[in-house]
Amino acid sequence: MANNKNTDEDDLAEVISMGLNKAGLQSFFLGKEPTPADITDFVSTGSSILDLAISNKPNGGIVCGRITELMGLEGSCKSLLSAHMMASVQKEGGVAVLLDTENAINQEFFNAVGLRMDKMIYRQPESCEEVFETIEKIIELVRKKANNDKKVIIVVDSMTAAPTKKEIEGDYDRTGYATDKAILMSQNLKKIIQMIGKNKIAVVMTSQLRMKMQVQAFADPYTTSGGKALGFYSSTRIKLSVKQKITNKDKQVIGARIQAQIIKNRIAAPWRVVEFSIFFDRGIDDIASQLQYLKDNEIVIQKGPYAHYIDNNGEEHTFNSSTWAELITTHPELSKEIYQKMCDKMITSYKSTNLSIEDGSAELSNSDEE
Repeated sequence: MANNKNTDEDDLAEVISMGLNKAGLQSFFLGKEPTPADITDFVSTGSSILDLAISNKPNGGIVCGRITELMGLEGSCKSLLSAHMMASVQKEGGVAVLLDTENAINQEFFNAVGLRMDKMIYRQPESCEEVFETIEKIIELVRKKANNDKKVIIVVDSMTAAPTKKEIEGDYDRTGYATDKAILMSQNLKKIIQMIGKNKIAVVMTSQLRMKMQVQAFADPYTTSGGKALGFYSSTRIKLSVKQKITNKDKQVIGARIQAQIIKNRIAAPWRVVEFSIFFDRGIDDIASQLQYLKDNEIVIQKGPYAHYIDNNGEEHTFNSSTWAELITTHPELSKEIYQKMCDKMITSYKSTNLSIEDGSAELSNSDEE
């Protein structure tokens, strides 16, 4: 009887699917055929630790076909992280587009992280409306390219700095523009969200945090401008903050330790927190960031000035911070082994069993409002 019931359900699903397709309403069986919702391509952020936290997969990153929001206070390296994403796409033969509303890019730094300026498409939209018109036009051009297998990333830096046409045409002393922008953002994001998914285009939008006018006790005092729409339509929201300044022996600030908190994630577990180092003369130091992660998780043990790692063959490797990069680059098999251990530590396996608060398999914790 159970088999007959399953057969009837399968037959009914086939009838509904065929009927929808004949009516011009395309439908899919997930897992059986390619769909616009399939995750096929990732864009690296330049930090392997952050890539793992976002995608929950080896060699992952942000997803092509989705919107990613980078938020943070001024100086939290949002633009620098987006530059690494554009460089990653270019290295794979893809196309990087930068819509710069702030007129504040640093070409020398972009070159330092490996971004080819002569191959990057650059525009300065004058309004928020022009930002979305440009994105829609790029989608149209990508769609015309038959059998396109190249990655395309569009970075909008930033949505906060993009004014609406009403703001441009209005007087300086007029107020009340915030509501206009929030409505505009909601209307246009819902227009492009499915188009970028069907064409596998990665869209990254940066936003500055601002203080809320009224804040309840123990709540997050920060929010982003432009309403809630960008948060709703983003698959991944990453909140960046400066954890620590990095100085040289002359006490000059040469970089920063950045904390990335993934406050929303539709492709993996949210609320993960990772850290990585950015140097202002070369960008993300991924190798040094990996070492710190390995120490924090006791994969590498620090004893005095030296760190120790025992590989799968039982051989002990002793090194310090200055020789770590050489050890990894000269021993590719060791590098693969260590990366696999990072994956084993960070990647979450989905389980079909129910977790229970009572039996101690899950715990409740208080969280601030976004």
